[in-house]
Amino acid sequence: MAGEPSGDAHGAALMRALRAVQPDLRLLGRGGPKMQEFAGVDLTNWSDAAAVVGLWEVIKHYRFFREQFAITLREIAERAPAAVVLIDFPGFNLRLARALRARATKSKIIYYISPQVWAWNRARIPKMARCLDLMLCIFPFEAGLYNRSGLRTIFVGHPMIEGLPENRIETKRDRNLIALFPGSRAREVRKILPPILLAAAELAKRNPALNFEIAAASASLIPEIERIIAASATSKQTPRISVGAAATLFQRAWVGVVASGTATLEAACFRMPFVLVYKVAWLTYFAARAVVKVKFLGMPNVLANRRVIPEFIQHRTDAVEIANEVERFANDSAARELVISEFDTIVSQLGGNGASAAAAAAILDEIAAENGNKCKE
Repeated sequence: MAGEPSGDAHGAALMRALRAVQPDLRLLGRGGPKMQEFAGVDLTNWSDAAAVVGLWEVIKHYRFFREQFAITLREIAERAPAAVVLIDFPGFNLRLARALRARATKSKIIYYISPQVWAWNRARIPKMARCLDLMLCIFPFEAGLYNRSGLRTIFVGHPMIEGLPENRIETKRDRNLIALFPGSRAREVRKILPPILLAAAELAKRNPALNFEIAAASASLIPEIERIIAASATSKQTPRISVGAAATLFQRAWVGVVASGTATLEAACFRMPFVLVYKVAWLTYFAARAVVKVKFLGMPNVLANRRVIPEFIQHRTDAVEIANEVERFANDSAARELVISEFDTIVSQLGGNGASAAAAAAILDEIAAENGNKCKE
């Protein structure tokens, strides 16, 4: 069960790893185009409709999710799979796990890409322990948190590491290139790109030789990015926009300005020094402040448990301060070497190049153990 593009990608990699071990395995469920393209899979592609963001969007789609929830429960009851693997998407999948446990399903209930409840509501962990058979986590510190609650948890590594070898290129970094990563959703881009552009304009004033390139997460975001650039009128230089080339840009740029999210971990993996910028609606910000329990927003800082990269959040998205930190990483070789060394240490915690294979092995072991118990009975 996957409901977002990232979960679809992780799901496809997991399915490939499962079939590599057990070619005759029957796979069914819900996901997106990458999972649907997998041969011999009975899968409903619902990711476009399911991948909504924000409380209001969920409320607007409540009827849709309620209907899909009922259909999913019915499908699982009729097909009686050996295991139900829930991939991220906690708003739907945690409810599904509770409903399956309440119905005393005989299927093993396994969660892959554990939800980040450690950041906003650790009280949910014991409740999750009551409805899950196994948790497969991608960050090393998560295993201890879940295991202490009685939820059997295995750290399998981060699936992002799997894509690194094929995305690495032979290139030299351009000392005059600053990469801008304003987020993957239109709502994020509308909030985050304007202060990033102000910082870029400040940097261009200090050094006219600089070039700026914006990584658009999808082609559909380009019109919004172009509109914001046209409205900003902060610099005579127009940043270049690229699509589908984030991995290359991480390796070409000298320094980056990155929105909070998966991109911060990708930047660390590709050893690009950067500063983090994040901004949301004030109501969302205050609601988050009330529940979020971690000291940092960027995953490199969370994993290090200290400030490795500067974070400029909400009212602190000041163009001059952001430009100062970018300049420090650009011109201070000691600062660059230190943060890159920190990145290497952080990335080394994320496991080797086999998260999907490790997750597949854990799932098949869980099923085999159950079958063994049935034989003994």
